[in-house]
Amino acid sequence: MKQILQSVRAILPEEQIFEREAMKNHITFRVGGEADLFLEIKTKQQLQQLLELFYETKTEYFLLGNGSNLLVGDKGYRGVILHIGTEMSDIEVCGNRILAQAGAMLVKVANMAMNAGLAGMEFASGIPGSIGGGVMMNAGAYGGEMSQIVSLVKGFTKDGTEVSFTREQMEFGYRSSIVKREGIVVTDVELTLKEGDADQIKAEVTRLSEERRAKQPLEYPSAGSTFKRPEGYFAGKLIMDAGLRGYQVGGAQVSEKHCGFVINKGDATAKDIKTLMADVQEKVKAEFGVILEPEVICLGEF
Repeated sequence: MKQILQSVRAILPEEQIFEREAMKNHITFRVGGEADLFLEIKTKQQLQQLLELFYETKTEYFLLGNGSNLLVGDKGYRGVILHIGTEMSDIEVCGNRILAQAGAMLVKVANMAMNAGLAGMEFASGIPGSIGGGVMMNAGAYGGEMSQIVSLVKGFTKDGTEVSFTREQMEFGYRSSIVKREGIVVTDVELTLKEGDADQIKAEVTRLSEERRAKQPLEYPSAGSTFKRPEGYFAGKLIMDAGLRGYQVGGAQVSEKHCGFVINKGDATAKDIKTLMADVQEKVKAEFGVILEPEVICLGEF
């Protein structure tokens, strides 16, 4: 890591480089140990140079947006975190299109669309992630998903080569896309929306926001929906029907408000959360023969 650090310092100024960074400060579960190296990316040029370096040196790295679908182990991560955040979060409205950099929060992009009288993004107004991550995993809620509104995605391959994908080339699926499968780093997203009535759009955003507050445990740290929806089922109902509402391991709990959420009651460890997730998978499989696949990415040493 010392040798890599020397090369990184030739690309980034010192104020963007953090050693032994506590990951609990960067993921929505609010747990996790230290990353060996944490790099704040401010420009696409910096990102491209780092990707080229890591490809040449076979350095392990993980791309981080808002950390809303990530669980980092208590013993930390022995690699490099590339954080695309507020410095790469510009948003521009051009007619019925929105151009957003990967670090822009979905909530902020949805609000820009609402204020511009553009319809189609209301579903994303409460998703706590960045648009780069949202495109990668084809984020969705309440019947909408990114595949319906994305028209162009730009980014870099693992070796730093610039690429772009139209909606058709993105090969969107349920919580998947070509950029996820091939490890593409998203830098820019173009959305194409429909002109609508600003008051109606605002009313729909308000309705969805109220529904979220009523049904989801937003008062606790979590990663949102913990498991993908199994075909023909709802993960939360399977977990509830398996008798696991309120089930707890240490400070981690299956939410009593919505069984599809695993929450940090305040003093959970990453191991608590991972153990609870495994217990839920085992119980649901034993009761119903259904395998629950996590939406949450586990990273590092537990």
